[in-house]
Amino acid sequence: MFVIVAPLLDFDMGSAATESNDTLLGNGVVGILAETCNMWERRAPLTPSHCARLLLGGGNRTRVNRIIVQPSTKRIHHDAQYEDAGCEISEDLSECGLIIGIKQPKLEMILPDRAYAFFSHTHKAQKENMPLLDKILEERVSLFDYELIVGDDGKRLLAFGKFAGRAGLVDFLHGLGQRYLSLGYSTPFLSLGQSHMYPSLAAAKAAVIAVGEEIATFGLPSGICPIVFVFTGVGNVSQGAQEIFKLLPHTFIDAEKLPEVSAAWNLSKQSQSTKRVFQLYGCVVTSRDMVSHKDPTRHFDKADYYAHPEHYAPVFHERIAPYASVIVNCMYWERRFPRLLSISQLQQLMKSGCPLVGICDITCDIGGSIEFVDKSTSIEKPFFRDLAPAKANPSPDKKYSTLVSLSGHLFDKFLINEALDIIEAAGGSFQLVRCEVGQSIDDTSYSELEVGADDTSTLDKIIDSLTSLANAHGGDDDARKETELALKIGKVNECGTGDTVDKDGPKILILGAGRVCRPAAQFLASYRPDDNNTDQIHVIVASLYQKDAEEIVEGIKNATATQLDVADIGGLSDLVSQVEVVVSLLPASFHAAIARVCIELKKHMVTASYVDESMSNLSQAAKGAGVTILCEMGLDPGIDHMISVKMIDEAHARNGKVKSFTSFCGGLPSPAAANNPLAYKFSWNPAGAVRAGKNPAVYKFLGEAIHVDGSSLYESAKGLRLPELPAFALEHLPNRNSLIYGDLYGITKEASTIYRATLRYEGFSEIMATLSKIGFFDAANHPLLQDANRPTYKGFLDELLNADNISTITTNLNIEASGGYDDELIARILSLGHCKEKDIAVKTVKTIKFLGLHEEIQIPKDCSSAFDVICQRMEQRMAYGHNEQDMVLLHHEVEVEYPDGRPTEKHQATLLEFGKVENGGSTTTAMALTVGVPAAIGALLLLENKVNTKGVIRPLEPEIYIPALEMLESSGIKLAEGVEI
Repeated sequence: MFVIVAPLLDFDMGSAATESNDTLLGNGVVGILAETCNMWERRAPLTPSHCARLLLGGGNRTRVNRIIVQPSTKRIHHDAQYEDAGCEISEDLSECGLIIGIKQPKLEMILPDRAYAFFSHTHKAQKENMPLLDKILEERVSLFDYELIVGDDGKRLLAFGKFAGRAGLVDFLHGLGQRYLSLGYSTPFLSLGQSHMYPSLAAAKAAVIAVGEEIATFGLPSGICPIVFVFTGVGNVSQGAQEIFKLLPHTFIDAEKLPEVSAAWNLSKQSQSTKRVFQLYGCVVTSRDMVSHKDPTRHFDKADYYAHPEHYAPVFHERIAPYASVIVNCMYWERRFPRLLSISQLQQLMKSGCPLVGICDITCDIGGSIEFVDKSTSIEKPFFRDLAPAKANPSPDKKYSTLVSLSGHLFDKFLINEALDIIEAAGGSFQLVRCEVGQSIDDTSYSELEVGADDTSTLDKIIDSLTSLANAHGGDDDARKETELALKIGKVNECGTGDTVDKDGPKILILGAGRVCRPAAQFLASYRPDDNNTDQIHVIVASLYQKDAEEIVEGIKNATATQLDVADIGGLSDLVSQVEVVVSLLPASFHAAIARVCIELKKHMVTASYVDESMSNLSQAAKGAGVTILCEMGLDPGIDHMISVKMIDEAHARNGKVKSFTSFCGGLPSPAAANNPLAYKFSWNPAGAVRAGKNPAVYKFLGEAIHVDGSSLYESAKGLRLPELPAFALEHLPNRNSLIYGDLYGITKEASTIYRATLRYEGFSEIMATLSKIGFFDAANHPLLQDANRPTYKGFLDELLNADNISTITTNLNIEASGGYDDELIARILSLGHCKEKDIAVKTVKTIKFLGLHEEIQIPKDCSSAFDVICQRMEQRMAYGHNEQDMVLLHHEVEVEYPDGRPTEKHQATLLEFGKVENGGSTTTAMALTVGVPAAIGALLLLENKVNTKGVIRPLEPEIYIPALEMLESSGIKLAEGVEI
């Protein structure tokens, strides 16, 4: 890559360069961007060895004097390697004249009057990247797009080429196995992982070879054969894809032979329906096979086609596509050429029974040669949209069905294939309900299948055979043999129709449709009781809007959506009467009314909200009805309660006395998403979080009650470093009234310190304190915002800073005014005493600019206060982006002293949870998981009658917190515990 650096550094802006005093082009300082395009991008534009060669070559020869590398914890080369090569590590690239990366950076990373080099994906006017191009033009940036750097022969010098083809086809084969399984066919492709799961190309090829050996030995189902892969183009991408394909048993055929192969297989299928097939077919096509001249008397001529594509008509959909199982699109395409496949052509192919099951579009031209490709995919969500209608659900045509759960080494040892072969051989059918594939050879996988049969004897035969398979691959502790396959069989059901709410078995009602509802519904619907005679739980999600409830239950088996207005007590009572447990994830103001209905109908209830007076007043009535109303069963409150009382109860069981109790908890962006000046983001309206910054607090420290006024809460923040998480620079603010937890946990008399705090990244509070003093958190109507003539954000900011002409302040404070308006703002903030340190004022101004509070744009009419203004801007500018993850961090410390002279112990418990990408697509937040799953666990404990305490309660007793914490850990939400002496 370094071969292009010297030319870029030598680039002369000419007149453009002389017009700007700020240009840094050609200054010999190179910046390397931290990749932010997606979480999987680990590549680097220059390796440490490249950097060393550039720096050691001397400034006169290479024109590179310094290289500044933005730190990255996911880059394939570690920061320390760059430092060893002589590079500087810094987030700040403002000194760099040339800034290079791999993929397009975020817009805020584009600095004015610089040169940039990266793959911008803009030269074809790709719509999704036009904002990037606008930003480049606006900032007068010189962009060197790798795609457009060519040699003297006009060919590209920089391209992924064969590697794109190799990775693309490995990923597609991985998805092809899932696609065939959804159509009811088991294939060896199921055992293949995505390309990024393998540490090297050799490892990925070895996995493909193993799949090929399985095909060569056991074959493929005849019902999906012949499997024909059509490769478009003969360039590097196509060669890379073919290189992977050739690792499988295959035969390449010419395009004109496709109809013959298809016809021969159709005849074969009629006579041998159970025949297995031991190879695939490949076919490479070029433009000659894709178009024909509109004049039937003329033949295809490549030179003429490139010169006059309008003289040619597309024929790929007639000559090639009708015989293709898979189209691997690798060809270069421009809009002047006919498309490979239009949407209408594809629809007609599907109607005519085309065997096409998937398209591997490595070109990823949005709306390009394959018109229906209207969006790009990602590693998290590598596939979209079925090309053909799926086969009808195979289970409903069978009279009897059961749910079969398989766990173990299903794919790496091909045990899933054996299981599916057993089902098919017995004349049964199956439908994949759930599949979780282990990410490495050491990990186990999990699948759920709905297995159907025409009669109970056939179903019994299938179950017996599957049990024998599981026994043959079971573990043996004496022989130290690992369990390779575990099996669970559900209750046999006679298939029928009817309203889901009327189904047999226990039912749990979830009220609400917020983010936390889906993890709760998923957990409950997927729960498998140890007692196989117990019916599976059916979950009902009720919301004010039917559509919202349907979105929550989408894709969740045993879950039903329904519309309900909880203010309609009659409708609420009718629904509650049909279930065993109610989970209310609605706002706290609704809980009391719902609880009264539950008490009347003798139904248990769970909430994640604090116990307020309205709920506390219902405790006696709940006890009288024999009902448990389990509250504060979320994260904070919830998991924090359960960890606290567990640690305290264990200390007391050892005859210890709690000397100090501290609890820190915070919902934060993951480090990769903490990419704004406040290092904070919102997944909901920010008003609540901003108001929380005004709450007074009280806690106990070394025996003294410390009161913190709401107006000085941010100033009370202190830094925090956790030894087990050294990379996190955090701070904590006292969280309301910590003293009441001394009473709840029974440690008021023994603990000299009781402190609960909210976590933020370091620097958050000093900026928020300054914004508060400026007046942005004032909720009173502001006179300037009451007029029909709306002020601009800049005008309103100047009004808050009480400055008709803030330029005069700079001179008075003797602050260097090289930054113009920025320095004027900094000077004004300091002169008004809103903060004492210039560094904090600089960070505050960066935040103001990030939020757009300095822009000459009119403030919307629905903003009537400064509080409204900043909340509106925070909601717009500080929301989580697509696939950005949040993070939950909970840390408890309990100091225990012993009267018998044993040394004092500090017990610690830490929970760190990140948001999850669901099915490779939408993100389930860590906050939603850690609130929704505990609430669901509370419902399970009540359903199974494991909670004896009645009334309105919190999860403070061992009968709740012991099994709940165990279930949390088994669900993947794990605690790290330790002791210091």
